[in-house]
Amino acid sequence: MTNFIKGFFKLIFKIIALPFIVALTIGVPFMTFLFCFSEAVCSVVSIIIGGGGILLWATGTGTAFQGIVLIVMGFLLSPLGLHRAMDWLLDKLDDLNYSLKSFVTG
Repeated sequence: MTNFIKGFFKLIFKIIALPFIVALTIGVPFMTFLFCFSEAVCSVVSIIIGGGGILLWATGTGTAFQGIVLIVMGFLLSPLGLHRAMDWLLDKLDDLNYSLKSFVTG
């Protein structure tokens, strides 16, 4: 009787996991495509913003705070800033997708 209940709950969890597998299978490659496209665009924008911040800070035309803010914004838009965190998140979502697939098929 205990094995029957255990198997029944395992089947219920597998059925619950199926929509998440479908959503992750479709969503992760789409988000990866958008991530690659936005990384190229944001790299160009970060060079412009960071370069403007360095020029603003070095020439003293604005306050030093404005130049530092632009430098920090340029860093966050660069591939070393927020893109690194987004890349980590996409990897974790892909790992979750594979672990759910192995749970359902196992």
